[in-house]
Amino acid sequence: MDETAVPSVEEAFRRLTIGDAGLIAAMARPERLGVAAHRLGLRTETLLQIGVLVALDAPPSSYRAAVDAAQLAGAQLEDLLAVLIAVAAPVGSARVISAAPRIALAAGYDVEAALERMEPAGRGMDQTAVLVTDAVADTPAPRGQR
Repeated sequence: MDETAVPSVEEAFRRLTIGDAGLIAAMARPERLGVAAHRLGLRTETLLQIGVLVALDAPPSSYRAAVDAAQLAGAQLEDLLAVLIAVAAPVGSARVISAAPRIALAAGYDVEAALERMEPAGRGMDQTAVLVTDAVADTPAPRGQR
């Protein structure tokens, strides 16, 4: 049996808590982890990774790779928007606003070019910003951030 194999979820949490280097390295290849390697599904995992990139305010190159992986796993542009909606409250509107054009461009939709083609009055930018800001402001802060 592989020394990185984990017989239970509880064992995995114990080993992660103490910083078990072997387990952490094996997480890059979850099939080696044994019973505790329950996976969420490739599509869900790739969408979660995009959510993490939003939280980190990642560069455009990171989004390209993550969005490519998500699309290969079956994610659509609507799913990518759903990620932004899901993380808006915990990460804040600034991160969502920063990530939106990066994610859209990585998915093949150039938001900035589309906005340039629109009439200034047709953009609705002020109203959209107010709605996003209000929605995030009305959401309670996650525990530990109050």
